[in-house]
Amino acid sequence: MIQGNIVEVERKIMAACNRAGRNRDEITLIAVSKTKPISMIKEAIESGLTNFGENKVQELCEKTEQIKGDLHWHMIGHLQRNKVKYIIEKNLLIHSVDSIKLAEQINTEASKRNLTQDILVEVNIASEESKYGFKPEEVEAAIYEMSKFSSLSIKGLMCVAPFTENAEENRIYFKKMRQLLVDIKEKNIDNVTMDMLSMGMSGDYEVAIEEGATLVRIGTGIFGERNYNV
Repeated sequence: MIQGNIVEVERKIMAACNRAGRNRDEITLIAVSKTKPISMIKEAIESGLTNFGENKVQELCEKTEQIKGDLHWHMIGHLQRNKVKYIIEKNLLIHSVDSIKLAEQINTEASKRNLTQDILVEVNIASEESKYGFKPEEVEAAIYEMSKFSSLSIKGLMCVAPFTENAEENRIYFKKMRQLLVDIKEKNIDNVTMDMLSMGMSGDYEVAIEEGATLVRIGTGIFGERNYNV
């Protein structure tokens, strides 16, 4: 099942790239493996995937211990400051940096280990009360502040668009994210590259790619519907 799902996702990614005049190698496919068993992740690896996203620190730590290989892990869920120390040394991109204080904590833990941690800054692009992240008008000032932390490398932006049955409804938000990325990139801020744009999930990743996403986070489209009874 998983291999067939990946083939279908890849077909849709290619179609979206063709519509947007983009190259497939501009897009990183992240398999969102939260709540999924090791066996399913290994099946995805056997099908060629190397990027996996988790939203809980404990689950991320357990899986990185049990699954070895040349893999890239992504922390995509809300990250509490007291749990940062557990994930800094993983081969990891942290997508969900949603406050200056969290960035400061990540910087402190990375500095202790004499390494530089790659991060994305989370934007609450639709200003939803239920979502984490900076408001669009706050992002640039926050990034200027974070850029002072010498053990951080700010690679770009991330958002979780509103849930909708019609992916087209999120196009406006993906356009805004892309423009925000471009505007900040033009400032040439130290420690800030703005080359990564993490947006788009199973229901809307094709539209996200058309609007400039470089990382798409797909769970259901690869692993199937989540079993909430487990």
